[in-house]
Amino acid sequence: MAVGGMEWIWIVLAIGIFLVGTDKLPELARNLGKAMGEFQKSKSDFEREVKSYSEFETTAPSKSVSKYELQKSASALGIDATTKDEEQLREAIKRKLNS
Repeated sequence: MAVGGMEWIWIVLAIGIFLVGTDKLPELARNLGKAMGEFQKSKSDFEREVKSYSEFETTAPSKSVSKYELQKSASALGIDATTKDEEQLREAIKRKLNS
C-alpha cells in the first residue's frame, strides 16, 4: 500500500484533530490565522523599509538642498566636505552613490 502526498495531508489532519480535539480546533485555526497575519504585516513593513532605504541611497541631491545638508550627506558617505563648494559636493555625492 503506497501512500501519496494527498493521503499524508489527510492523515496528518486526522491525527491533529485527535490530538487537539474538536473543541480546540477553531481556536487553533484562529491563532494560526493571527500568526499568518502578523507575519504578512511584518513582511510588508520590512519590504517597505528596504524600498525606502534603497530609494534614499540612490537618490542624488537636488539643487534645493542646503550646503549644510550636503556636507552632512557627504560626511556620512565618507567624503571630505571641508574644501569643496556646493557643486563639487553634489558631484562627489553623485559619483559615490553611482559607484
